Amino acid sequence: MSTLYLTHPAFLEHLTPFGHPERPDRLRAIEEALGGDDFAPLTRKSAPMAEAETAVLAHPEAFVEAIARIRPSEGLVRIDADTSMSPGSWEAALRAVGAAIAAVDDVMTGAADNAFCAVRPPGHHAETTQAMGFCLFNNVAIAARHARQKHGAERVAIVDFDVHHGNGTQDIFWEDADVFYGSTHQMPLYPGTGAPAETGVGNIVNAPLPSGSGSDTFREAMELAILPAIDRFEPDLILISAGFDAHERDPLAGLNLQDADFVWITRKLMALAERHCGNRVVSMLEGGYDLDALSSAVAGHVDALMNG
Repeated sequence: MSTLYLTHPAFLEHLTPFGHPERPDRLRAIEEALGGDDFAPLTRKSAPMAEAETAVLAHPEAFVEAIARIRPSEGLVRIDADTSMSPGSWEAALRAVGAAIAAVDDVMTGAADNAFCAVRPPGHHAETTQAMGFCLFNNVAIAARHARQKHGAERVAIVDFDVHHGNGTQDIFWEDADVFYGSTHQMPLYPGTGAPAETGVGNIVNAPLPSGSGSDTFREAMELAILPAIDRFEPDLILISAGFDAHERDPLAGLNLQDADFVWITRKLMALAERHCGNRVVSMLEGGYDLDALSSAVAGHVDALMNG
């Protein structure tokens, strides 16, 4: 497999308050994990900086302009209790969007089979008109809309295995039957959405997991609910909201997944991509806050993208 890896030093300049779990060291840990000889075959590119108008694919122009206005020239400005901007956050957010766009372009044109984007800030909590949960713009939603508008993808599937439900992605595609959203997540937990009854127009499948769930429960939820739904959907592209905070070592939640579980689901999604969409997979980093767990889980995920 030809795997594209997109990141940029600007992501380190998105600063958060002292002690905040979503911190620059997350990307430093990933860079170290992917720096060995095993990952030499990766095609490495710098994430380009998208134009602000690109975010309008998933958010109203007024919302994008509001985010631009509140960026500080120094210090931090809080959007809510969890979400803030520093002077470097605007560029980081637009480069996260740019990574999503560039990855879709390369995968849809055959320049790469699949891609992993190591970006900050994450995106899946950003709703149509609300930044929240560490997220400013919804990177994966913008990627889905771009694939449809520029590349003619008729059906795009988004799979989210972050421990927190992607309320923003669900909100954006609630009435869009051409985008599938499937999520496993701990429940109850922030942000409080993601019940099985939340189905949109039949395009949303939520498989919440109780605290303490491990590999067997996670894999069963995927096998019984989400993977068959993707198979029936027959997507032209599979996008992954790749959060690694369901790992047993993560401090923000209570699921007990292992590195092997992230490898397993990556391979399952790649098999569906091979069946339906010419191997086209784009993975966007979401959560994962224990640095050792993040490093090892991302390494397994990317290795699976590269080698199946």
